[in-house]
Amino acid sequence: MKPGMKAALMEKRLGMDKRVKVRSKKVDIRNEKLQSSSRITESAVQNIRLICQTAINKIKQKETQLLDELNNISQTYADRADVNLEEIEIQMYRQHCEFIDQALVSDSEMDLYDAYQAWESPAVEMEAVRDTETATTRRIDHIGFTPDTDNVLKVLDNLQLGKIDVTYQDQGTCQPSPVLVDTIEGRVSGDEEEPYLQDVTVLVVDGVQTCVVTGYNNKCVKSFFTRNNHSCHSKLPLGNSPNGITQLNEKQVMVAVPLSRQIVKVEVTPDLVLLSTTKTRAEYYSLAVLNPSSLAAGTWERMDILEMAGHVLRSVITEKKALLFAYPDYIFVTNKGNPLVSDWGKKYVTCLTSEGDVLWRYARTGDKALRYPCGITTTSTGDILFVDRTLTR
Repeated sequence: MKPGMKAALMEKRLGMDKRVKVRSKKVDIRNEKLQSSSRITESAVQNIRLICQTAINKIKQKETQLLDELNNISQTYADRADVNLEEIEIQMYRQHCEFIDQALVSDSEMDLYDAYQAWESPAVEMEAVRDTETATTRRIDHIGFTPDTDNVLKVLDNLQLGKIDVTYQDQGTCQPSPVLVDTIEGRVSGDEEEPYLQDVTVLVVDGVQTCVVTGYNNKCVKSFFTRNNHSCHSKLPLGNSPNGITQLNEKQVMVAVPLSRQIVKVEVTPDLVLLSTTKTRAEYYSLAVLNPSSLAAGTWERMDILEMAGHVLRSVITEKKALLFAYPDYIFVTNKGNPLVSDWGKKYVTCLTSEGDVLWRYARTGDKALRYPCGITTTSTGDILFVDRTLTR
């Protein structure tokens, strides 16, 4: 019995050794990942501090420019003209004093007479000088500074220093099936045509989830939301049929109205309020915000990068002398600032840099070829999702 117990214990001992080695290896791997994660986090901290310091330096530069401008104005104009006139008067009076002293010493009647006559002239001459200086010199009455506080605070509120990207390890390969949660009826009171909802975006306005859609047939923008446990909607009529929509900030969207050659800015409260209308040179069907100062907009056979005022900064048309797009009707900007363009004419998806250079293109051939790619977006983990209308996928 004793030899059998020893053998069993030896086997258990070897099994324990293997488990210890396996667990030790896992602990080492985890420690390495923790150290790597710590280094990555520290690098992110440094990058955040660097971008903040860059913004601070830019503000300091603006401060220096304003102070230099103020100092220059003060040094150039602050009572300098009056000081100059006083110095001239002092010099003239000194010369006359010397002239009178010489006349008194000489005791000559002629010298006394000349000195007496010269006494009356300085006042006249100085009055002439003062009149000339007054006519040619702009006098500053007051120097002040009016701070543009509202604009500065607005710029700082909208300032985007960057985004924190987090990726997680896959929990498995099983893909869950989509589950229908709710359906919103697109037809609302006043619609004369069948609702053709062309594009959609979702905002959370003061805690209220709001779905905003473009109604092509009824020439309007609609918002759908729940208020006090009741389903509500808002409708903003437009002069023509809207197409693409993009979120500008937490409470504003921009809408492309191609046939009117307009880009409309709308505030979502969650009711819809028209803020402004911008005329454009082209008929834009798709829109996406690149950054707080520029847009990506798709029209026939090209994508334009626009200022918010609608002026074209750059047109992306060809690559290697071939047309890059046919119908770039859907654009989405990733969290890294890269436009994704879904083109149902060329039947592929293109990824660009923020300057408009091609990074890559997704195109399939044969049975797997895309037929009608349209709406496109990304997930929180960076995966790209788009719809193929013809393939219903």
